[in-house]
Amino acid sequence: MALDSAKKSEIIKQFSRGEGDTGSPEVQVALLTNRIQYLTEHLKINKKDHSSRLGLLKLVGQRKRLLRYLKSKDFSRYSEIIKALGIRG
Repeated sequence: MALDSAKKSEIIKQFSRGEGDTGSPEVQVALLTNRIQYLTEHLKINKKDHSSRLGLLKLVGQRKRLLRYLKSKDFSRYSEIIKALGIRG
């Protein structure tokens, strides 16, 4: 399920804070959200794929930790990223 480089660079460009920024929490959360959406759709079709379900739960936990970190460091960036990705209702 490798994310194609064009889609990945588009996500990085959209959420990066500067040129060459690939490791900021915003970029990491955006990439994780993309993978989570993909796995969610995969699991709707393949209901018995328990190893992918475990991977999905790990990704959700990792994204949750990154969002908690971002919320504690800079609340305005946190609110922008959750609004842009639509991950909280």
